[in-house]
Amino acid sequence: MTGKVDIFEIRCSSGHAIGVLELDNESSLNALTLTMLKTIEQQLLHWQHDENIVSVIIQAVGKKAFCSGADIRALYYALENDPAITAVEQTIAPTIDDYIRRSNNEQSYLAKPFLIDYFTLEYSCDHLIHNYPKPIIAWGNGLIMGGGLGLFIGASHRVVTPSALLAMPEVKIGLYPDVGATWFLNQLPAGIGLFLGLTGADVNASDALDLAIADYLIVDNDRERLIKQLKHYPWQQTEANQVATVITDMLTAMATDSERQRPPSQMIPYFPQIQAACVAPTLDIVYEQINAIDGLGRWLENAKQALVDGSPLSAHICFQQLHQYRQASLAECFVMELSLSVRCGLVGEFKEGIRARLIEKDGQPKWLYKTLSDVDNRLVDSLFTPLWHQQENPLTNLL
Repeated sequence: MTGKVDIFEIRCSSGHAIGVLELDNESSLNALTLTMLKTIEQQLLHWQHDENIVSVIIQAVGKKAFCSGADIRALYYALENDPAITAVEQTIAPTIDDYIRRSNNEQSYLAKPFLIDYFTLEYSCDHLIHNYPKPIIAWGNGLIMGGGLGLFIGASHRVVTPSALLAMPEVKIGLYPDVGATWFLNQLPAGIGLFLGLTGADVNASDALDLAIADYLIVDNDRERLIKQLKHYPWQQTEANQVATVITDMLTAMATDSERQRPPSQMIPYFPQIQAACVAPTLDIVYEQINAIDGLGRWLENAKQALVDGSPLSAHICFQQLHQYRQASLAECFVMELSLSVRCGLVGEFKEGIRARLIEKDGQPKWLYKTLSDVDNRLVDSLFTPLWHQQENPLTNLL
């Protein structure tokens, strides 16, 4: 995948500038390659110390997607071409102990280092955006999924256009909601984050605003209008701590003008039922109660179907992460997720999900377990076991 991030600075009449990072991987719905992530991190680190840069915009090429997520094809081929991974996959009738050993695989000298490098950089970028000292405007047009939502949700000013669809669909490919979702899904009203994680259901612009995972609904054509206002604002008369307020006022006025373009809510009509269904002590009860939600709309039907099609192991991981780490800080969640993501990659479920959904596209993943009740909790617990002592985790500097 040959994605890139276009970098430019919009010169303002005051002598200042607005930094722009434009995701440019349109043929893959702006999926994030390792090189793109390196560019994002390096440029954000540079701009945060540049006194002429008053704010940053993160946007994307094309109309279909802000960002569809990680470069999971690259992750797949790293796993597919690693002899150590291939060797353990050839085990006949593997036992629970075999699966646990897979999730560590000390013999992996290709896939494991790549998984570590990729997820370390991705989560570092996400954490940097969450804690950036200058306002970041994320312009979310079209699909905002997985790793794309990880970039988007940490921005100080999150714009969605009427076409925006936000989702964490990892359960469908044998992973789990990562990129800080352990933290941000737990910030949502009780039960809602668990529902979104288990079903991978998309959230449209209206629902995103109501859930406070987006801040402004603005039509895409108004992006140039915003840039014009930013260019001509007298930043030389503005204290650094007032820049965010100025941008908030600009976006609020534009959002008022765009209110007529707001799409009908998909999720909010089911909100009380979803909450009641997902506030339950066990995963099997949650599944039963989601399936019992009354409604005939396509959005709800798709969510229920995802419970059938998704990975039972991923569902258990999602349930445990959102319960066990409910009180964890954002940084603590990233540290935990790095280890969990690498283990999930090595155990095989993630690779199989990508194969079935994106590589061979047969739509028939052979999950490690056929049903929720088949899943061995010893494997789930082992996946949450840290790969490193805390001070050796590559993300320990975030703490």
